[in-house]
Amino acid sequence: MTVSRPSSSRLSASRVALAGGIALSSVVLLSGTAFAHVSVQPQGEAAKGGYATVNIKVPNERDNASTVKVEVNFPLDHPLASVMPQPVPGWKAEVTRSKLSKPLELHGKKINEAVSKVTWTADGSKIGPGQFQQFPLSLGRLPEDADELVIKAIQTYDNKDVVRWIEEQKEGAEEPQFPAPVLKLSAASDDHHGGATAPSGAPSASASASADDKAGHEDKTASHKETAAPDSSDTTARILGVLGILIGVAGVAFGVLAGRRRSL
Repeated sequence: MTVSRPSSSRLSASRVALAGGIALSSVVLLSGTAFAHVSVQPQGEAAKGGYATVNIKVPNERDNASTVKVEVNFPLDHPLASVMPQPVPGWKAEVTRSKLSKPLELHGKKINEAVSKVTWTADGSKIGPGQFQQFPLSLGRLPEDADELVIKAIQTYDNKDVVRWIEEQKEGAEEPQFPAPVLKLSAASDDHHGGATAPSGAPSASASASADDKAGHEDKTASHKETAAPDSSDTTARILGVLGILIGVAGVAFGVLAGRRRSL
């Protein structure tokens, strides 16, 4: 009895098709992960010693669950005297303040506590599969002795899953699986450094008004920029995803065509 064996060409074609399929799956999975990071995005400038408005951007990374709670934690080694959430329809915000081991000097006054956490809990709304939500915050004063603020986040789903975005990026190392959001601070300027009059423990009316005015102006400017130029990391991930799909499709097509030629 004669046993037919697949030709080396057909085997090669099959291997190419398999490799293409694996490349397609890997790139799509990796690009999906890149989209899922919780991040902090300034609206306009976030200058040292000044005030800033930022968005906490929370994508939903589950196909079968919705996000119902978001918690962001602020570092107390670089404390912020003022953290004010903007109301988000369908969400309830709670601001937590903590005692400082070392009082904070702000405009000649000592502040013994600072905002350590802001928690948003779903109140009639959720972040569903394939969706994201932005949670705006007004921050101030930003530290003058730091180049960035690491704002760790915890994301909770309605199926009780909890994702902790708390891993800090180490210099020269690969990006961690669950990176903590990082707010990069720009150099101090006269406009931001001189700023509003600060309070004792909480922003005064004039300080809040000044911060809100700045935030409103920066919000309009940044809103236009965000529409015109999407987040660069998302764009890169999308490009990689498209390239992976093209490679995978080409590999599969080559394998099918090669198999047909050999069968004729």
